[in-house]
Amino acid sequence: MNAQPDLLIARMQEGSEVAFNRIYERYQVALHGVIFAIVKNDDVAQEILQDVFIKIWKNADSYDSNSGRFFTWILNIARNASVDYLRSKRHKNSLKNLSADNFVDIIVSNNNLDEETNTLFLKQWVEKLEPMCIKIIDIIFFKGFTFKDGAEELDMPSGTLKTRHRKCLNSLREMMLN
Repeated sequence: MNAQPDLLIARMQEGSEVAFNRIYERYQVALHGVIFAIVKNDDVAQEILQDVFIKIWKNADSYDSNSGRFFTWILNIARNASVDYLRSKRHKNSLKNLSADNFVDIIVSNNNLDEETNTLFLKQWVEKLEPMCIKIIDIIFFKGFTFKDGAEELDMPSGTLKTRHRKCLNSLREMMLN
């Protein structure tokens, strides 16, 4: 059964585990790609992904289609969870425990990020967007900038960045769903 997203969302909000499982199947690859691009660690990304889907399940009632798209809502949950992890004591402590050997591995394997993202199909979708959208998604999602910091980086007003960001996400969502 290939149910429409709105029907799946409504059924999930009613408590349907089957609908939730289908939503997981439909969106987990894209969300993992966003999370991985931010935290740059697959084990952590998998853990955060599970936490994100728990939040989606527990907070399904808080999603309102009149307030925005479902994909945007879950993408923001994933992004926020990833940025929260980067700001956490756990992450900061893990950075303190890294040896010099790990830094060599990080530098040498930096290309693995591109390969992993390509594997997850996320990069191929983002690269189809217009250049400004690529920059905006890179700064806000992949690098974890706040809108204020992203606006400074891109030398534009914060409100303009938010508007363009919304349009870029809509374009990305349309491409991925069609």
